Amino acid sequence: MAKTANNQAASYDASKIKILGGIEAVRKRPAMYIGSTGKSGLHHLIYEVVDNSIDEALAGHCDSIEVIIDKKNCVTVIDNGRGIPFDKHPQTKRPAAEVVLTTLHAGGKFGDSAYKVSGGLHGVGVSCVNALSEWMEAEIVREGKQYNQHFDRGKPKKENIVAAKDKNATGTTITFKPDPEIFTETDFDRKTVAHRLRELAFLNKGVKIVFADEREKDKSKSTETYQYEGGVVEYVEHLNEKKEPLYKPPMFFFAEKDDVYVEVALQHCKDYYDENIFSFVNCIKTKEGGTHEVGFKSALTKAINNYARKNNLAKEDEGLSGDDVREGLTAVLNTRVPNPQFEGQTKTKLGNGEVKGIVDSIVTDNVNVYLDKNPAAAKAIIERALMAYRVRAAARKAQDLERKKSALDTALLPGKLADCSESNAEKCELFLVEGDSAGGSAKQGRDRRFQAILPLRGKILNVEKARIDKILASNEIRIMITAIGPGVISGLGGNGKGDEISDEEFFKKLNYHKVVIMTDADVDGAHIRTLLLTFFFRYARRLIESGKIYIAHPPLYLIKKGKAEEYAYSDKEQEKILKKLGKDGAHVQRYKGLGEMNPEQLWDTTMNPETRTLLRVELEDAEEADEIFKVLMGSDVEPRRQFIQENAKLVKRLDV
Repeated sequence: MAKTANNQAASYDASKIKILGGIEAVRKRPAMYIGSTGKSGLHHLIYEVVDNSIDEALAGHCDSIEVIIDKKNCVTVIDNGRGIPFDKHPQTKRPAAEVVLTTLHAGGKFGDSAYKVSGGLHGVGVSCVNALSEWMEAEIVREGKQYNQHFDRGKPKKENIVAAKDKNATGTTITFKPDPEIFTETDFDRKTVAHRLRELAFLNKGVKIVFADEREKDKSKSTETYQYEGGVVEYVEHLNEKKEPLYKPPMFFFAEKDDVYVEVALQHCKDYYDENIFSFVNCIKTKEGGTHEVGFKSALTKAINNYARKNNLAKEDEGLSGDDVREGLTAVLNTRVPNPQFEGQTKTKLGNGEVKGIVDSIVTDNVNVYLDKNPAAAKAIIERALMAYRVRAAARKAQDLERKKSALDTALLPGKLADCSESNAEKCELFLVEGDSAGGSAKQGRDRRFQAILPLRGKILNVEKARIDKILASNEIRIMITAIGPGVISGLGGNGKGDEISDEEFFKKLNYHKVVIMTDADVDGAHIRTLLLTFFFRYARRLIESGKIYIAHPPLYLIKKGKAEEYAYSDKEQEKILKKLGKDGAHVQRYKGLGEMNPEQLWDTTMNPETRTLLRVELEDAEEADEIFKVLMGSDVEPRRQFIQENAKLVKRLDV
């Protein structure tokens, strides 16, 4: 044995150390650079190329961008910017454009003069797109010349430089085809791309972005143009177009301090209880917020509290919290930072410490000015915030009394929660199960060491139509909140989005790190699942954002033939199994409810970590999700009717 080990050690020498070049490294580990090789990573390719054009717009050299998806899912991005330089690079002796398109961390964003601010500061954007494309072509026009070059999976062919047809023209055209060897699917989603392009047009006032989808059969709908002279103000009005605003027009201001540009538009709405803050750094959406968002929130809370006290609109003991002043708020925070420090290549959270103070100072000064100049709007904002404060205070008091009366494992959850024995919350799972029957099977079939069961009786309250006091008066919701961990719910001392507490504090408040929604595979089950997701999105969003919410995927069919038994989780799977076993003599049982399964079957198919399928709930687009919940679960009937009429043709299975 010792001899074998020595031989292995001897064979491990310098020749075994593999050095991956830039392009090769990206192809070997694509998720490190674009987040994933699924849908989100695929769309990230378009964003990286478009972001380069937007950087030209931010620098004041581009006002027109065109994005085209052809019938073969190839993408072309055209801008009228300065064009990537293609003279010889002094170090590599190759055209500068080739260096930019094939080398990681190469570009004009690392110097001090070419770009004052930039989204793609890591310098791996377009070179990553090149590496992950089956082929890519670049056409660049500048200084009276036209440069063309073709790349195969990142490897350059010979460049071609000719005289430009229009000597005054400038710009860059990039065309690429995603590599099917890298991506699990290469079919771009029109709505996803359109949403991002419209967002960029809002953030860059006056820039025209044309989106053409040649796959669209209806030619009248194949091309859309986005151009907004109102910028972020128009963006907020677009977000609130189906809500009743508390004041018009939105509050708007902008300022620059220490080379950090801050632009804000915000507006509160009546009869709407959620907050929606969309923050950006150099046109990159910061989904997880960061120092700029923290500065904005603290300044807004401080300014409104100061105005309320100064004008005797609130009592001394009525200190408004961030939750109170942001209830019903829609805001767009658009910042430009010279040297942004993002967490990760996909740029979802800003880390620059100095930006917090700059944003705080700008927002405080400008909100103070607005409130002084607009006393009617100021009074409406404060009255709304005070109402939210009083409702939350009453709800918190009732919750505290409830906690004093009863601990989690006694009277508050009589005969409902079947807890697990594991004390480490990171290993624990809570199943929210529809009905007592399925709950009984789940309790018997589970692994008691780490799986807890909470049966829910009937449909929970639709939180889209209720305030926090009504929500906490709901017995099922109170029990669920207490079981999961009251500190993670918005408005109960810990914001549901986790804004005021750190990751460590937030996760300490959780009793379970996996919350699994397990409902029947019928219309009622889908409705209950939607009601639960509405609750988590509105009042415990950070549970979704941190990947703690899951949906169980029970089988739709049990297929028996002789001694053979197989489960099918979809109609297609059922067809495959019947084809394999043979339809003659096969018995197909359609599960409409979890209660139809005995404990062993429920464990084998839906709860056993080794054999089950869990679908993790992810939040890719908070703006789109907010719109969907508002339309489908809100009190306004007309938008829901319109949605149903437009999407009825897409229904695949109707449970009547």
